[in-house]
Amino acid sequence: MSEELQINTEQLPNHIAIIMDGNGRWAKSQGFKRVSGHKKGTKAVRETVETCAEIGVKNLTLFAFSTENWKRPKLEVRTLMELLVSSLKKELKTMMDNDIKLTAIGKKDLLPSSVQRELDEVIQKTANNKRMNLVLALSYGGREELVRATKRISELVKSGKLKSSDITEGTLQENLYNQELPNVDLMIRTGGEERVSNFLLWQIAYAELYFTKTLWPEFRKEHLHKALINYQNRERRFGKISEQL
Repeated sequence: MSEELQINTEQLPNHIAIIMDGNGRWAKSQGFKRVSGHKKGTKAVRETVETCAEIGVKNLTLFAFSTENWKRPKLEVRTLMELLVSSLKKELKTMMDNDIKLTAIGKKDLLPSSVQRELDEVIQKTANNKRMNLVLALSYGGREELVRATKRISELVKSGKLKSSDITEGTLQENLYNQELPNVDLMIRTGGEERVSNFLLWQIAYAELYFTKTLWPEFRKEHLHKALINYQNRERRFGKISEQL
């Protein structure tokens, strides 16, 4: 039986988050410059997005560019930004054909104006799509998101719109970048590293973590299937014991 047939479409994660790691190492292993790895990685993005939409995953968040990535060499950052613009233009048809809605989280005001314009245009054109939510984490950091939410809540308290005694987990959730997104069920990291790297710190509190040595440019449909099968073979207890499930 193929791995695809083993996937139970009734038990899919509602929200998958992916740290797309290994572009630079893939390029180095091939004797190319790092930017070649990023370009090659766009194929993995397309196949992963299309596969998630096909099998029925409702929410997919991709860690495209972190707040820490601004520290990388200027040439690499510029190439990444140019690649993002070209990819958004190229993949708009794919998103429309697959009924995929695009949104983005992070400090988008730090992105180049050309990226912001293209991003806003694609977001607007896909706003009414309903099959799947695709979220790009751009200039994003989990700690920054929590600091931002805390500041917003403190302003509500300061203005008298909220009592400090009324602050709950829901209050913080409501002040995150995309408060409508459900918490992450499955977080995948490619490239062999086993850490969360400041990604969706609040949202992955009860996520199942899946690490693979496969470098992102080589990540394909069958690798996603393996991650899903692994997820479906786990027992998610959320603090309970097995007998309570």
